Amino acid sequence: MLRGLTSFFNRIVQRYLPDAFLFAIILTFIVYVLGVLFTDSGPMQMVEHWGTGFWDLLAFAMQMSLIVVTGYILANSPLIKGFLQRISTLANTPGQAILLVTIVASIACLINYGFGLVVGALLALHVAKRIPSVDYRLLIASAYSGFLLWHGGMSGSIPLTIATDDHFLADILGNVPITETLFSGMNLFIVLILLVTLPLMNWLMNRSSDDTGTIDPQFLNAQMVSTEVEDRDVKEDMTPAEHLENSQVVSLIIGVLGLVFITLHFVQNGLDININIVNFIMLFLGILLHRTPRRFLNVLSDAVKNAGGIMIQFPFYAGIMGMMVASGLSEQMSIWFVNISNEVTYPLFAFLSAGIVNFFVPSGGGQWAVQGPIMIPAALDLGVDTAKTAMAVAWGDAWTNMIQPFWALPLLAIAGLKVKDIMGFCMVILLWSFIPISIALLLF
Repeated sequence: MLRGLTSFFNRIVQRYLPDAFLFAIILTFIVYVLGVLFTDSGPMQMVEHWGTGFWDLLAFAMQMSLIVVTGYILANSPLIKGFLQRISTLANTPGQAILLVTIVASIACLINYGFGLVVGALLALHVAKRIPSVDYRLLIASAYSGFLLWHGGMSGSIPLTIATDDHFLADILGNVPITETLFSGMNLFIVLILLVTLPLMNWLMNRSSDDTGTIDPQFLNAQMVSTEVEDRDVKEDMTPAEHLENSQVVSLIIGVLGLVFITLHFVQNGLDININIVNFIMLFLGILLHRTPRRFLNVLSDAVKNAGGIMIQFPFYAGIMGMMVASGLSEQMSIWFVNISNEVTYPLFAFLSAGIVNFFVPSGGGQWAVQGPIMIPAALDLGVDTAKTAMAVAWGDAWTNMIQPFWALPLLAIAGLKVKDIMGFCMVILLWSFIPISIALLLF
């Protein structure tokens, strides 16, 4: 049954799913038409909403581009290469490779989503190099499946937002500690079930697969470029600029300054692992571990090639979000689910509505800004626990990330694959994960 289901979804996505860039354009058309048909916004107003919102994700696009670039640079340093290679030796068969990558990626995403995306992709490269017979597409899909857990972990934007003083819903919701969200029985149940079953599901898909998508070893070698560059001989005719480019002192000084700031950050803020500090850590470790500016820049020139898709596609998603929010289309979707809910089914419908809205507003914080003011008052009217409602929205946001290319772009850029290569496997994970999540929402 699993073999047939996996093969079916793989055939469908290979035949009909376009490139991630075209996927964003098609979503743009869909939201535009829906906005014209079902809201008060006319054709020209929808164009205005689109253009106005187009650049709203510039900062975030830069953050995600740096995740790819700094992760690539760090992974190609001799020390990190050796570390990932040692971890990869824990797997000796394709099935073990799938289990290892899924487990590591899932735990890493629970710590921080950006960290998890990079670690999963980079470990998958090393594992694939060691075990070339593994289905590379499924291996990368396994790395991405760990991202399903992110909103139930320590970087979950919704639970962290409502635990912050003076958040935008504080007047009706108050301050909700993470003991009631991330460490609630419901959330821990979902996280533990997925931690156990995601590796198992990916392993079963590997066992049931009839088609092995192996990877060209030359591609893996190209992705993990050699950084063992011989030092240039110091010659009398070397220019001052060349001396600086090959100076270990320069990298050491700026790298130590970066480490001092990182230490101060954690001393002053505790275990605050956000996307900026993750990028900061990877950047300055990369500078230190490559030892000279010239070696760092040599790898950088290859790293930036992987970030092109993010830079060009994220503005289109920002435009989609602009149309969804400004036209009121996202609000209408949420209200429709509220109207068909009761006190028992409300958390499940909040989860489903968040999953649908996430297709068009693929940002946890941005989605909460849209849905929170609708879902929390409705929860209060129905007598439903507000912390549970917030986590229902959080899990809905995480759930459909499995079939939304937005978050897969950094991982795919590192892996050198297209969205259609992994989406058939991710569809199976989407269907399976609905079961434990919905059970938890209905029973807890």
